[in-house]
Amino acid sequence: MPPTTLQIIAAIIFAIAIIHIFSVKYFEHLAHRSEKHSGLFHLLGEIEVVFGIWAMVLVIFMFIFLGKYETIDYVNSRSYVETMFVFVIMVIAGTRPILQTVVTLVRKMSNALPKKGAIGFYFVVMAIVPLFGSLITEPAAMTLAALILADKLFSQGISRKLKYMTLGTLFINVSIGGTLTNFAAPPILMVAQTWDWSTTFMFTTFGWKAIVAIFLNTTIMIIIFYKELSFINIRTTVTDRENIPFAIVFSHFVFLFLVVYFGHYPAFFMSIFLLFLGVTYAYQQYQDRLMLREGLLVAFFLGGLVLLGGQQEWWLKSIISNMSNVEAFVGAITLGAFTDNAAITYLGSLVEGLSDEFKYFLVAGAVCGGGLTIIANAPNPAGAAILKSHFDDNSIDPRYLFLGALLPTLIASLCFIIL
Repeated sequence: MPPTTLQIIAAIIFAIAIIHIFSVKYFEHLAHRSEKHSGLFHLLGEIEVVFGIWAMVLVIFMFIFLGKYETIDYVNSRSYVETMFVFVIMVIAGTRPILQTVVTLVRKMSNALPKKGAIGFYFVVMAIVPLFGSLITEPAAMTLAALILADKLFSQGISRKLKYMTLGTLFINVSIGGTLTNFAAPPILMVAQTWDWSTTFMFTTFGWKAIVAIFLNTTIMIIIFYKELSFINIRTTVTDRENIPFAIVFSHFVFLFLVVYFGHYPAFFMSIFLLFLGVTYAYQQYQDRLMLREGLLVAFFLGGLVLLGGQQEWWLKSIISNMSNVEAFVGAITLGAFTDNAAITYLGSLVEGLSDEFKYFLVAGAVCGGGLTIIANAPNPAGAAILKSHFDDNSIDPRYLFLGALLPTLIASLCFIIL
């Protein structure tokens, strides 16, 4: 069946949004050069608003072509559970009691490793924290790792090359680090129930390979930047030494795990979140500024991606259904760089009669390609929102991110193919 006029328009808008993603640096430069319209250019230079803006453009066209009620039905038919969940988990995981506890744990683990300078600390943050994502979900792991890196490493004037390669490696490690279980990674969630993939299956088929890939990626990064990391001293801040009552820390982790447990039920986890906000207000002395603005921007980004992505099924599903096993792997990596990898696996789950080998290669490719761009994996915008202030013009250049993620993507791909 040929695509409708609206589907073609939606595909064009989606392509423009991708181009916009790769042009944010240009808009930031315009913002610095223009006094009259600097605010507008700053807005267009925010990666988090790109898909939200273009989704609104799509909705306008839908009103024109479909009318009010069909447009409203389409918008209401989209699932925003993941969008809401990422927002909530970012805010909770970014609170001082949880972050300080994780930083303390990371420091203790890094002290047990033979190290020089920040090397042991770097290994734990880049290799161990992403693996936590299989328990506390990938968005939570991304938030914690990015906050620690922002405070302890990126703030110390490291080289641009180390920043981009660290960001790319973090994105890849988090993307594959959630594959040890069947509930923590968005691309896995989309197929686990349909294909009957249990946590045991995930660990024996994907998980142990992900561990090997993550350790290799981190080790290679340390080898490449050994000299620079050796001269970085991880500073101890006043916040690290503050004594937060155990009851406050415990309650925060209870809130975190309750949100994770009810992660598929927004009525439950949003109610828990509102109660959590009440607790943080009651004990403000143990809190830093909550990440509400950053979380809302990321939610706006993911919500726009949901609206735009829903109109791309007609060409994505056609491509996936005609692929061989090898093409599925390479295609999932390639397509995943230009759309959310969870959308790739979801569309794959709609195709009948796929072999077990094809399913494996499709999902493996989707998670391996989860770090090449900001939009490749749902937790990526969270990490980008936290770390972008440490880059030139307070924005992440998608071209350098892509280059920084190439090597860890290749290593992860080889691990999933060869092992």
